[in-house]
Amino acid sequence: MNRIMVTGGAGFIGSGYVRYVLDAYPDLHVVNFDKLTYAGNRDNVKDVDPERHTFVRGDVADADAVYDAMTGCDAVVNFAAETHVDRSIMGASEFIDTDVRGVHNIVEAARRHGTERVLLVSTDEVYGSIAEGAFRETDPVAPRNPYSASKAGGELMGMAFYHTFGVPVIITRGSNTYGPYQYPEKVMPLFITNAIDDEPLPLYGDGRNVRDWLYVDDHCRGIDCALRHGAPGEVYNIAGGNERENIALTKQILELTGKGDDLIKPVKDRPGHDRRYALNADKLKALGWAPQVGWEEGVAHTVQWYKDNEWWWRPIKSGEFRAYYERQYGNR
Repeated sequence: MNRIMVTGGAGFIGSGYVRYVLDAYPDLHVVNFDKLTYAGNRDNVKDVDPERHTFVRGDVADADAVYDAMTGCDAVVNFAAETHVDRSIMGASEFIDTDVRGVHNIVEAARRHGTERVLLVSTDEVYGSIAEGAFRETDPVAPRNPYSASKAGGELMGMAFYHTFGVPVIITRGSNTYGPYQYPEKVMPLFITNAIDDEPLPLYGDGRNVRDWLYVDDHCRGIDCALRHGAPGEVYNIAGGNERENIALTKQILELTGKGDDLIKPVKDRPGHDRRYALNADKLKALGWAPQVGWEEGVAHTVQWYKDNEWWWRPIKSGEFRAYYERQYGNR
């Protein structure tokens, strides 16, 4: 692969992937296709090699723009998505436009171009909640909120194009991802930046919901492994193996920021809040992938990054974000 298109490449995981592949493959050129919604940020890729990185501002819901940008690309990796469960509960239409219609436009363009590989980045949330054990790729999807339903819909569209037209679609389902450059609506950057400013940390319900945490660099390596070594028509779980209750995560953030538990503010739980996610990633590990960043190292590095890079997140936590924050937590 000499030229790949990365959709959503100015977002959190997408920009991490752009930085990773440009560093790992010196002869690779990346076409970064991003709408620059509230969660997209050109600063996320400001230090990449401009000779090997072409930025195209565009919307995956625009079929012509997707087709044009994909011209000459050997592969496409789709990160473009509306991703935040809370926002999907407020309104789901944008999630359908991006996560379902956008995927259709990508696989249709790939069909017309004869693209060698199409990787759709998805989420563990499509499985729903699991009380014990861990989901395998053969388990049925059972999404329980509008966000995960839209991601499952995109997956089904991708697989339909694989079975119907032979489009070489591969799907990855990652567990909760964390690290630098994550938009602060998500729990970890929200709690870190709130703690830095001595603002309350709004913790849902009893705080006992469990998530498996995956460092962003490990997620990017897993996606690249599936792209290059996975089989079309297959799904690959990417799991961090770091299950933590939200209350434990919250207290760890407070300890690392030097703040007290008095900043914890229990709030009314999110509707349909899945209790626990867990993935079995043996299938991807058989291809040679394994997480490299331990939990303690990853969280400490993440907290330190937000301490050291206030220039990045302070402008974000105003304007649109502040209005969203008040809508989301003001009456809880």
